[in-house]
Amino acid sequence: QITEALLKERDKQAKWNGIPLLLQKLYEHSHPNSDFSQCQSILKEISPLLSMEAMAFVTEDRKAAQESTFPNTYTFDLFGGVDLLVEILMRPTLITQKKKQKISDDLIKDCLSILYNTCICTEGVTRRLAERNDFVLFLFTLMTNKKTFLQTATLIEDILGVKKEMIQLDDIPNLASLVSSFDQQQLANFCRILAVTISELDTGSDDKHTLLAKNAQQKKNLGPSRAEINQATLLNIPGFIERLCKLATRKVSETTGTSSFLQELEEWYTWLDNALVLDALMRVANEEAEQSSTESSDESGLANTSTRTQLPQSMKIMHEIMYKLEVLYVLCVLLMGRQRNQVHKMIAEFKLIPGLNNLFDKLIWRKHSASALVLHGHNQNCDCSPDITLKIQFLRLLQSFSDHHENKYLLLNSQELNELSAISHKANIPEVDAVVNTDRSLVCDGKRGLLTRLLQVMKKEPAESSFRFWQARAVESFLRGTTSYADQMFLLKRGLLEHILYCIVDSECKSRDVLQSYFDLLGELMKFNIDAFKRFNKYINTDEKFQVFLNQINSSLVDSNMLVRCITLSLDRFENQSDAKVAEVLSECRLLSYMSQMSMRMSFLFRLINIIHVQTLTQENVSCLNTSLVILMLARRKEKLPFYLRTLQQMEYTEKYPGFILNNFHSLLRFWQQHYLNKDKDSTCLENSSCISFTYWKETVSILLSPDRTSPCAIVSYIDEAYMDIDRDFSEE
Repeated sequence: QITEALLKERDKQAKWNGIPLLLQKLYEHSHPNSDFSQCQSILKEISPLLSMEAMAFVTEDRKAAQESTFPNTYTFDLFGGVDLLVEILMRPTLITQKKKQKISDDLIKDCLSILYNTCICTEGVTRRLAERNDFVLFLFTLMTNKKTFLQTATLIEDILGVKKEMIQLDDIPNLASLVSSFDQQQLANFCRILAVTISELDTGSDDKHTLLAKNAQQKKNLGPSRAEINQATLLNIPGFIERLCKLATRKVSETTGTSSFLQELEEWYTWLDNALVLDALMRVANEEAEQSSTESSDESGLANTSTRTQLPQSMKIMHEIMYKLEVLYVLCVLLMGRQRNQVHKMIAEFKLIPGLNNLFDKLIWRKHSASALVLHGHNQNCDCSPDITLKIQFLRLLQSFSDHHENKYLLLNSQELNELSAISHKANIPEVDAVVNTDRSLVCDGKRGLLTRLLQVMKKEPAESSFRFWQARAVESFLRGTTSYADQMFLLKRGLLEHILYCIVDSECKSRDVLQSYFDLLGELMKFNIDAFKRFNKYINTDEKFQVFLNQINSSLVDSNMLVRCITLSLDRFENQSDAKVAEVLSECRLLSYMSQMSMRMSFLFRLINIIHVQTLTQENVSCLNTSLVILMLARRKEKLPFYLRTLQQMEYTEKYPGFILNNFHSLLRFWQQHYLNKDKDSTCLENSSCISFTYWKETVSILLSPDRTSPCAIVSYIDEAYMDIDRDFSEE
C-alpha cells in the first residue's frame, strides 16, 4: 500500500537495500492467476542479500551474532516477506480446478532457502511458522520431491525444534507412502525429524525430577502421550523398522555411488547448517591426501590421483556416521517405549545386533585419524563431534536393548553361548532358559560378540574418558534382572572385576557419574557370587587399598548404595550356607568382615535414611530408601528388627536430635506405599534384584508403619510423644 516513490526515497536512508521494492514486485507477480515466471528472478535478487547474513550468523560466533542486527532479514520479514513466501508455496493446495498450478522445483527451493535463512537470523520467525499447523503439515508433502527434500527437511527440523505442541505423525497426509518413497539417504535424514516427534519433551533430566512431581503428573495424564502415539504410528508403517536396521548396519562400502554423493554435498554446501561439517570434512580429506602424497615417493602424478580417490572415502565415513547416529537414536527411543517387546522382536529378526558387531572396529570404535573429525572451535573429546556422539548413541542402544530382556544373549556369538552353558554345567546349576531358547541364527558372528568387544575397548579407555559411564551402564544392563551366576562368571573370567577396582581404587576416579556406574556394575557383578568376593579380596590385598575403596563408597552413598545393598544381601546368603569354600571366603574377605559388623550396618542405615526426604526423592536417589529397607528386612528375618529400631533411636539421642531420623523414615515409608503399591508400578525389579518376594517388602513396610505404640516393630514405638511429627500429608510443592 505504500507508494513506490516513498519506498525509493526511504530506501537509502533506512539501508533497506531495495528489499521492500522487490517484495512489492513479488507480490504483484504472485497473484492467484499468475504463472510465477517472474517470481523466480525476483527471488534470485533477494536471496543473496539474506544468505550473506545467514552465512555470517553461522560462521561468526553465535553469541556475537545475536547481538548484532540483521537488517536484511529483518526488513524482509517486516515488509511481509515471510507470509508472502508461505502463501506462494501453499498456493497449489488452495486451487480446486482441474488445472493444478505447478510451481517449479527451483522456485520451491528458493522459497525454502530464504525462509530458512530468515528463521536463522530473525527472532520469532521460526515460532510464528511453527504455530501454523497447516504449513507444517504441508511441508511434509514437499518431501516427496527429491530435489527439494534437503531444504524441506532442514526447515521442518528447525520449526519442530521450537514448536510448543508436538505434532501428531498421524496428521501427515499419506505418511506411509511418503516414507516408502524415500531412498535410504532420505530416510536417515527423516529420522532427524522423527527424533523430535517420538521423544518425551523433558526426558533429558528424568532422574532429576522429584517423584512427587512425576506421580502428580501421571495422575493428570491418563492416556498415552503424543510421543507414545507417534511411536505406535511409526511401528505401523510397513517395513519401517526393517529399513532402519538395514541403514544402521550397512557398511560404508555399500553406500551409493560417489557422484550422487558429491552432488548431495554440493547441495549441502548451499545448505548452511552443514557448512561447518563440510569444512571439517574437507580438512580431513586434505590431510589424508597430504599424508598419502608424502608417503608415495613417486612422481607428483601419483599424489594427484591419491587425492582424488581419497577425498570421498573419509567424507563417506563421516556421512555414514551422521546417518547412523539418527537411526540409532530412533531405534533406541522405540526400544524404551510402550511397544518395547514388538520392537525387540523386529530388531532381532532383522539382525541389528550382528550387523552392528560387524561394524564395531571399522566404524563405531574406529581408530581416529590424526585430525579426528572435529568441528570448528571444539576439541576432540567434546561431546558434539559426530564420532563421539555415535559411540554414546551406540552404547545407549546396547543398554536399552539388554535391560531386563532375554534377547540380551544375542550380544554373544555361538562359542560364547556355549561357554555360558559350560559354566552352568561345571557349577552344577541349571542353564538359564533364555540361553537355551536363544535362536542361534540371530546371534553375533565373527571371533567375538558385541559384549566382549565392548569389554575390550572399556579396558583401554583413558581414565578421564566420558565414555566410561556409558560403557559401564551398557555392561550393567546385561547383568540386570534375575542374577545369573553364568553371566557373572563369563565377565569375571575376562577380568572385568579387576578393571573396575583399578578404576575405583588405583586411578581414584573422581567423576561422580562414572563412580556411580562402576559401583552399580560392581554390585551386579558380585551379587551372591562367592568367586567374585574371593577375587575382590585378592585384588584389594592391603589395608591401604581397602581404606581407599571405603573412602570412595562413603564419599557419596547415593552413588554407592546399590553396591552396599549387594554386599548386605550376599553376606546374608553366605552366612546361611554350609559350604567350606564359602566359610573360607567369609573369614578372609575384608569386605564381608567389614559388613558383618553390626555397627557398620547401623552406620550405613542411619546415613541412608538421613540423606533423603520425601520432597527430594528422585528416580536416582529412591534406591537409598530401598537399600535401607533391605537392611531392615534381613534384620526382620532374624527377628532383630526391634534391636535395629532401638539402635536408631539411641543414635538420634547421641546426635542430640530425638525423632529426626525416625520421623523422616516414617514419612518415607508412607511415600513408598503410595509409590510402589500403585497398580501401574512394576515391582518385579525389586524382587529380582533382591531375591526377596514383594509380599515380604509390603509386609515389612506395614509392620514398620503400624500405629500401635506397643508393637516392638513399629516406628512410632521409638519416637517420644513430644517429638512425634508423622501426620503431615505430602503435597506436590
